[in-house]
Amino acid sequence: MSITRRTIIAAACLAAAGPAFAQGEYPGSRVVTIVVPFAAGGTTDMLGRILADRLGARLGGRFIVENRAGAGGNTGVAAVARAPADGYTLTMGTVSTHAINPAVYSRLPFDHVKDFVPISQVASVPNILMVNIDLPAKSVPELIDLLKKNPGKYSFGSSGAGTSTHMAAEMFKVATGTDMAHVPYRSSGQVTQDLLSGQIQVSFDNITIAWPHVQEGKIRALATATPKRLEVAKDLPALAEFIPGYDASSWHGFFAPAGVPKEIVAKLSAETQAIMKEPAVIEQLRKLGVDPVGSSQDAFAAHIAAETTRWAEVAQKANVKIE
Repeated sequence: MSITRRTIIAAACLAAAGPAFAQGEYPGSRVVTIVVPFAAGGTTDMLGRILADRLGARLGGRFIVENRAGAGGNTGVAAVARAPADGYTLTMGTVSTHAINPAVYSRLPFDHVKDFVPISQVASVPNILMVNIDLPAKSVPELIDLLKKNPGKYSFGSSGAGTSTHMAAEMFKVATGTDMAHVPYRSSGQVTQDLLSGQIQVSFDNITIAWPHVQEGKIRALATATPKRLEVAKDLPALAEFIPGYDASSWHGFFAPAGVPKEIVAKLSAETQAIMKEPAVIEQLRKLGVDPVGSSQDAFAAHIAAETTRWAEVAQKANVKIE
């Protein structure tokens, strides 16, 4: 065999090995974008930035967050579903995008199961029930009584139609036989501002957003939207104490588009699970009332399936449908 022919064969072998070698070094020098399908400053954004920072440090690459809000999270998630399946475009999904929206939207620009690979559930985040400080209701029974005496008079805000904060209120309305008008916003920050000013009177929101205002006495918290009381708010009753079985907790997870190489997804899952066990991360999140999870891919997939079924039942009972 001539030297020239041997050189050509060797070069061809190296070229063939190139992609596998590059994959083994993921993420390498390329930037990985984590799409957060909600506005900056919310819980999903906070968790996405923690992951981007820690993944970058652990994997020696650059992970950045890109906020693409709109349509209850559907806009950003749909963009990731259409992205190249190479592991360089990922997304933070939530109970809204991957369990509630499939039940309440007539049409979705993605299939929340077929178009994504679950990497890990990142955290569970309790919602809390709050009212404007001037509303004459200082407890859950008083709020229920007020709403029953004034059907349709008061309004509640949410961070978007189909979000967990919207559906938490719908679940509450069905369980208590009350009626409130829904005012959807594009972000939790906007909900909080209008609750503070009295433009809306009631809201459910992630504890990470609302709790500082509650502690300052600017908003009145009535209960957690959870089955039991929280460590960070032991004096605040759980709604399940008044409505047996009530649970409208929010959760946040990490997803890749379908087709991303299994080795990359497995690496991201292992690293995410490890990050959620880091003492500094646990301490940071628990101070905010957030429960770090860091589940396996299989456990997360099973959780999504169960939550999809549960929220479909809630949407049907509340007659929530978004065209």
